[in-house]
Amino acid sequence: MPKMKTKASAKKRFSLTGSGKIKRKHAYKSHILTKKTTKQKRNLTATGLVDKADLKNMKLCLAMK
Repeated sequence: MPKMKTKASAKKRFSLTGSGKIKRKHAYKSHILTKKTTKQKRNLTATGLVDKADLKNMKLCLAMK
């Protein structure tokens, strides 16, 4: 059976933590920032974790078992 390939888009957008969770960035931080409050923009800067419901699909995209 051939090796599983990592999705290149997922490789660029997600990273693993030491405990095996997947880190992600928040959406809505790239443009149209003038109408967003400073607090909203600051909170979007922090990284988040991939939700448990999406974890299985993300691990397949990152070629993890």
